[in-house]
Amino acid sequence: MAYQTLQQEYLQIPIVTRAYTTACVLTTAAVQLEIITPFQLYFNPDLILRNYQVWRLITNFLFFGPVGFNFLFNMIFLYRYCRMLEEGSFRGRTADFVFMFLFGGLLMTIFGTFVNLVFLGQAFTIMLVYVWSRRNPNVRMNFFGLLNFQAPFLPWVLMGFSLLLGNSIIVDLLGIAVGHVYFFLEDVFPNQPGGGRWLRTPSIIKMLFDTPEEDANYNPLPEERPGGFAWGEGQHENDNLQI
Repeated sequence: MAYQTLQQEYLQIPIVTRAYTTACVLTTAAVQLEIITPFQLYFNPDLILRNYQVWRLITNFLFFGPVGFNFLFNMIFLYRYCRMLEEGSFRGRTADFVFMFLFGGLLMTIFGTFVNLVFLGQAFTIMLVYVWSRRNPNVRMNFFGLLNFQAPFLPWVLMGFSLLLGNSIIVDLLGIAVGHVYFFLEDVFPNQPGGGRWLRTPSIIKMLFDTPEEDANYNPLPEERPGGFAWGEGQHENDNLQI
């Protein structure tokens, strides 16, 4: 009975969030069990181009380090904000969400070549957080009961927290930069005088991922609290989202 309930909850997670978080967890489990090593996963342009190890273009986004605080912290934020985006502003637009993944991953891969980053999963998480925060500017946040601020400041608060933990902020800055490029091209520039849409989801992606009709009886979970995850409650304006 418990297994069936767990399976049902798992299958209710939106497809893109479910696929990405599952891949991250399985990759980390494989490393922990020494089935594979991080040396087989990291981003290395020379090995990709000369030895045709093209899987590194994907696997470097799936590994967040060994199981520990940093891994759990990243997994929670990845699941939370990826799902809120998919059930919120990308509701019914799975192809557009997949295209955002591809666009963000491509930009990070290009930038990562110049800043010598070997794993880009954390930067990708920050990108998701950035896009969500800019699309929900009126949500008030509460960071571990210490800070109260509006949602658009969340990526910068996370960067400061990462700095306090002794991590490099280059990864966070990369995620913020890529997230801003996407947000500007998708949400800002098309609404400017003389602007237009530069980002258009290819028809083949729409054909593969978009469903023709949604179930009218489907009751989506609240955007601010995906999956019934009780790590804070989301409200607007005068209320807080605790993290």
